[in-house]
Amino acid sequence: MKIIFAYIYHVKHIISYTMKKILYTLLIFASATVFGQKSNTVKFAVANNAIGTVNMFEANKQFIQSMHVYKSAATLPQDLKKFSDISDRGLAEIKFKKDFGTLDFLSAGSLNEQYKLPKDQPVMVEGYEIPSDTNIFAEMIKTAEVKDVNGKKMLFISAK
Repeated sequence: MKIIFAYIYHVKHIISYTMKKILYTLLIFASATVFGQKSNTVKFAVANNAIGTVNMFEANKQFIQSMHVYKSAATLPQDLKKFSDISDRGLAEIKFKKDFGTLDFLSAGSLNEQYKLPKDQPVMVEGYEIPSDTNIFAEMIKTAEVKDVNGKKMLFISAK
């Protein structure tokens, strides 16, 4: 009888240990997957060839002459095609009033340099990879931090 109980205990322990390993593996995989996901709450906008967010521009309505929203990458005009990667939730084109210049912006490459990263390296903005020559409105950047992605350091920018 003792042998049966010992065997049952041993089997339960093996199953428990195996389940923990499977669970930990799934949790690590899930966290890595969530880490690189695109934001589904941020809507991007473009003005003067720089990216920002619709919320950022709505807070500055007094400077906006017009806003045109494109629903998909297929509907973007030729001059906005280079922003098609960030237009999966739509993309707004902003035109400022004539007497207003523009908001402050930086290139993604210069942001990389500020964080001691190679200038020509892309930047992640809300889960979207942005080329280093893309201009980003400074007001859009709420947090910026360097994270390790597959052994490579990369700048992650959040607009929230």
